[in-house]
Amino acid sequence: MIFDVKPDVILGGGSAYFLGKDIPGSKRKDDKDYIKLFQEAGYTLATDKSELQTATGTNTGKILGLFHTGNMDTTLDREFLKKGTVEKFPNQPGLVDMTKAALGELSKTEEGFFLMVEGGNIDKMSHPLDWDRALVETIEFDKAVGVAREFAASHPDTLIVVTGDHAHGVSIIGTVDDEKPGTEMREKVGTYAEAGFPNYTDENNDGYPDKIDVTRRLFLSANNGPDHYETFRPKLGGPFVPAIQNEKKEYIANEAYKDVPGAVFVQGNIPKSGDSGVHAVDDVVLQAAGPGAEGFKGYMEESDIYRVLVDTLALGAKQTN
Repeated sequence: MIFDVKPDVILGGGSAYFLGKDIPGSKRKDDKDYIKLFQEAGYTLATDKSELQTATGTNTGKILGLFHTGNMDTTLDREFLKKGTVEKFPNQPGLVDMTKAALGELSKTEEGFFLMVEGGNIDKMSHPLDWDRALVETIEFDKAVGVAREFAASHPDTLIVVTGDHAHGVSIIGTVDDEKPGTEMREKVGTYAEAGFPNYTDENNDGYPDKIDVTRRLFLSANNGPDHYETFRPKLGGPFVPAIQNEKKEYIANEAYKDVPGAVFVQGNIPKSGDSGVHAVDDVVLQAAGPGAEGFKGYMEESDIYRVLVDTLALGAKQTN
């Protein structure tokens, strides 16, 4: 489908789905090599951050950036902890890098362009209940929006729309304060006025916490998920794996976290065939700025978002002679 449409710039992970089935690591069921097909169609291939920077200077106007065989690593793993699969893919660009590269290429045309930027790992880390990674991803997404706003400041005919495709059943309910007395971690959870303010710092002013394992940190909780152990702590060794399969192919709590001091067992409330939290039907926020933004107002059905975009981009206009 992507090859049929041929967007000028395609950046992300998932290279395993572009390779023919006979190529090691491929997840395709046919022998089509879509990387080769894209290259034959005039695309410059980039497989890491350095190659992406080089590709933006080739003036081909078309870039295929595939920086991971599967899901790209989170900002927390990529930039700070060097965990996940960073050792295997050490030079992945971030969402800000990719947004800047895409805007740089697409803005060369005088006819205008459409760019979709997704902070996909916010969702991918909310599923396994890995709140610290999801929150750092949200910061990175906010920075990508900032890049778009900077572009719009010098290109006032730009419409920016920011929203989510769904919600998760999760909320910030307070903080965890390690300095509270006792050994039970749940007794260190502060709610309402007792929550206090987290003591994250940002000494280098990069917009990210200098460290996430501070003594008083945000505490998030989900209203759904599989059996798991709540540790009340960031997962510094790599993304959280809350549940694993047993011999019956049922997902049970991952005992790798059982002996973390103060960890508590949380009984799941989804079928045992599920290994992670699920989406929720809560309303999501949509914010917009620029020409056409006035069309987004009040409570809107999802399909009406599409109508505003179509009208703003004049996609439904018929040319008459």
